[in-house]
Amino acid sequence: MRLTFHGAAGGVTGSCHLLEANGRRILIDCGMFQGGQELDEENAADFGFDPGSVDLLLLTHAHLDHCGRIPLLVKRGFSGEIICTAATRDLTRLVLLDSAKLHEEEARRKRRHGERTEPLYDTMDVLDSLDRFGRIAIYGQTIDLGDGIVSRWHDAGHILGSASICLDITRKGMTRRILFSGDIGPAVRPLLNAPQPPSGADVVVMESTYGDRDHRSMESSVAEFLAVIRRTVARGGNVVIPTFALERAQELLFVLREGAGRGALPHGLQVFLDSPMAISATQIYRRHPGDLKPDLAALLAQGRDPFAVPELHYVEEAAESMALNAIRSGAVLIAGSGMCTGGRVRHHLRHNLGHADCSVIFVGFAARGTLARIIIDGARTVKLFGDEVPVRAQIHTINGFSAHAGKSDLIDWHRRTGNPEVTFLVHGEDEARSALAKSLTGTRVEQPVQHERHDL
Repeated sequence: MRLTFHGAAGGVTGSCHLLEANGRRILIDCGMFQGGQELDEENAADFGFDPGSVDLLLLTHAHLDHCGRIPLLVKRGFSGEIICTAATRDLTRLVLLDSAKLHEEEARRKRRHGERTEPLYDTMDVLDSLDRFGRIAIYGQTIDLGDGIVSRWHDAGHILGSASICLDITRKGMTRRILFSGDIGPAVRPLLNAPQPPSGADVVVMESTYGDRDHRSMESSVAEFLAVIRRTVARGGNVVIPTFALERAQELLFVLREGAGRGALPHGLQVFLDSPMAISATQIYRRHPGDLKPDLAALLAQGRDPFAVPELHYVEEAAESMALNAIRSGAVLIAGSGMCTGGRVRHHLRHNLGHADCSVIFVGFAARGTLARIIIDGARTVKLFGDEVPVRAQIHTINGFSAHAGKSDLIDWHRRTGNPEVTFLVHGEDEARSALAKSLTGTRVEQPVQHERHDL
């Protein structure tokens, strides 16, 4: 058996791992590299393997850095089956169609400026890739992949439908178990159940995004989040929340609903969800109550919406989004993208960053090179749409909302997998995964780099 790492090896994005076993070539995830314009060439580069030679693609979840290059994979020759959970399939369709639209718009913009360029992929490429989706994975149930390889999918607690994928590979009467963590969620979340890894793994491929630190508790994070909103509204400003459309947006709506219900928010507070993708994702969350915590599933069964915030406005059209720029106080503006690399949030930052009475709340990971990271790291001005915008708003980072497990939860997750012979740490910046490597016991730890191969 051979395992090769073609993404998220020394970085946080672009997850893509190729397993060769029993004559089969199985790809786990095919994600996009994110973080800045300099990664455009990396996304367009060769995968490091022949897409046409891959038999199967197993998808852990629908975040762009795990699924974003699937249309390119198909465009370059992949004709095998893609397997994932039902919720992941629904969310991936949404994510990839949105991604194609952005690539098309960017290509048109460049052509207007005289550049001869084509999008990385377009809407037709996405539709072609959606035809490759086949069997649906159900948590705890096995899927026979052929040639002595059986897969089982386990709730990863990261976003709706996310999974850790366990492969039992039998050859000459001997079976080895390889576990791909995908992205692992914290033990305590408002919407999702805790991660449920299997035991008895011989080899573990594990994410390490926050391998060097723990998050604040969800309880204290929620308290701070609501307090920032109260203080900002009291001094006459707006609150801008750059957010990821999947999971984080739905989690924030639930927290705002609960906060309003117990009087922890100003009466009549106007909340705007300015993200068509987040609005659609929220609808998908409602379709999959079985993947949510039992109490939320019960709410939906009773016809009660856990995401229904009082005075919530869904902003679908671009003209409606532009009109929000006229609001100078008393509004919560939730918009994508979470790392501020694109999307409508950049317009809201342009109109609110320069005002000392406003606040910006970051509630998720910000990769190096992204506008979110630049602001978090203390920039006094940032460039938005060609203008230098001063940063006078109050900046808050509340990492307890992260969909990624912190260091202690990662160590606990790994302990529950048993005593693997070897653990490969991926999907983390070098500082984070090196710190986690020192904390894992009973296993040999490897920290692979891009395109590195390991015989198992």
